[in-house]
Amino acid sequence: MTRYAAFLRGVNVGGVNLKMADVAEAFEAAGFRDVRTVLASGNVLLDSPADVATVRRRAEKALRDRFGYDAWVLAYDLDTVRAISQAYPFEREVEGHHSYITFVTDPQVLDELAALEPADSEEIRRGDGVIYWQVARSATLGSAMGKTMSKKRYKSSTTTRNLRTVEKVLR
Repeated sequence: MTRYAAFLRGVNVGGVNLKMADVAEAFEAAGFRDVRTVLASGNVLLDSPADVATVRRRAEKALRDRFGYDAWVLAYDLDTVRAISQAYPFEREVEGHHSYITFVTDPQVLDELAALEPADSEEIRRGDGVIYWQVARSATLGSAMGKTMSKKRYKSSTTTRNLRTVEKVLR
């Protein structure tokens, strides 16, 4: 049995509003065990004997079937999430800035995001299957990453979490 973190893309932002208790029920009905949600932003901890690709597909199907929206889920075992968090290359807490991790499952998309030219107010660095990103709070939407991530092309293979959220998932 493996402990996974499932990160739901676009939940409780942009019109897809789900109660985390309902999400947990849908995941339990899909056969996942020891399901627990973290915050209201689409972070789910679960146990499964399946591999990560199967967990992702089953989670997406459970959400689509239960809630009727085009669900996208990125799933990782907790050891991988821990290693990603520990590798954060910038100062973790900077006054007036957000520290983010963008999880990416498509290698081509990862290459595209890693090639972005950062704006003056941001730092972007490629990690193992992720983009580490730090941006001034006042410049998030206007930053290179902010503008790029809003494109539909990235929906199915990326999701971004604040570093503090990732740390809460790992507790």
